[in-house]
Amino acid sequence: MFEYFPDNYIWNLGVVATLNSGGTIDEVDRACRPIREAAQRGDAGSKDLMAAWQRIADQLEQQAAEAEKAGHARTAGQRYFRAAAYICQAERMQSASDPARNSIYQHCLDLMQRSFDLVDPATTRVAVPFEGDDLPAYFTRAERPDGTPAPTMIMWNGLDSTKEHMYSSGWPKEMAARGISTLMVDCPGSGEALRLHGLKARVESEDWATACVDYLETRADVDAERIGLVGWSLGGYYAPRAAAFEKRLKLVVAWGANHNWGEVQKKRLEREGENPVPHYWEHVLWVWGGKDVESFIKDAEAVNLNGVVEYITCPFLITHGQNDRQINVRYAHQSYDQAVNSPRRELRIFTADEGATEHVGLDHLPHVGSFTADWIEDVFA
Repeated sequence: MFEYFPDNYIWNLGVVATLNSGGTIDEVDRACRPIREAAQRGDAGSKDLMAAWQRIADQLEQQAAEAEKAGHARTAGQRYFRAAAYICQAERMQSASDPARNSIYQHCLDLMQRSFDLVDPATTRVAVPFEGDDLPAYFTRAERPDGTPAPTMIMWNGLDSTKEHMYSSGWPKEMAARGISTLMVDCPGSGEALRLHGLKARVESEDWATACVDYLETRADVDAERIGLVGWSLGGYYAPRAAAFEKRLKLVVAWGANHNWGEVQKKRLEREGENPVPHYWEHVLWVWGGKDVESFIKDAEAVNLNGVVEYITCPFLITHGQNDRQINVRYAHQSYDQAVNSPRRELRIFTADEGATEHVGLDHLPHVGSFTADWIEDVFA
């Protein structure tokens, strides 16, 4: 993995994620170069990171506004998009208790919408009804040559990502080019659902899978007989769990296995493995609504797929990086070995030699993304 900051895995992962999600190397370098010293302070440097990336985003937003005023809509939309992408990457690194966090995130949402309006009308903001509230989402609509309803992938994030990260990865556009639509959802415990709706994560991810499928079945542009689900990072737990019990899903992908996330938390207490974000324990308590670390660790024991993946009866793909420093590759083998009732299960391990060997392939996101897209296209066909 490209490591811009010596000995700071979390910040380095953010850099490679950004470079593989629409960021430009010059802008990322200009954001990061002044904060090399701050990177050595770990969690304490998070505010410096936010300020540095915000400075570049503000510059882009000003340039976008000038381009829009001059009638250059495409240039403006591209710059609004990159500004939003930089803000969402830096915002996820901030403390959950930071009073500015929600306003920063709202600014990201506004910039992303400006980008959709100017350069991507195929992507729209939608709301998935859920237990008297709704799950905020983006829908990227695929245009099929024959005009028929499109197969659709539901896409879920993980512990610290958002639907903006999913969109900026470029994967939904890749799926649309293959005639497959994508519904990117902020699940309970993530993104806008957590920040602005206060919805916390839970073990039973099938609850919001049912809500997503119910919503898609109301859309005339969706082929209700070809709906699948992909989840990355902690979504590698959420998605297989959901597919085990929501039988309308026709395929499922764990983009990074997460077979026993509860066990991983115990290991993190012993400082085994890398954390995905600064202020880690504060973050997980925010996501899950835990009172303290001790009670959270006990409750997290239920976040595992033992005795669950056996109920998956649709095609099941697991991708994982051989050098994933957050979730050991052995968990990918556990999910595969136990999914004995899937009619088409596949485990794809990405190696250091080819890339995509880090967590969810963030070091070579297009490589794991295209493999996953090919597999989905083949299954739906």
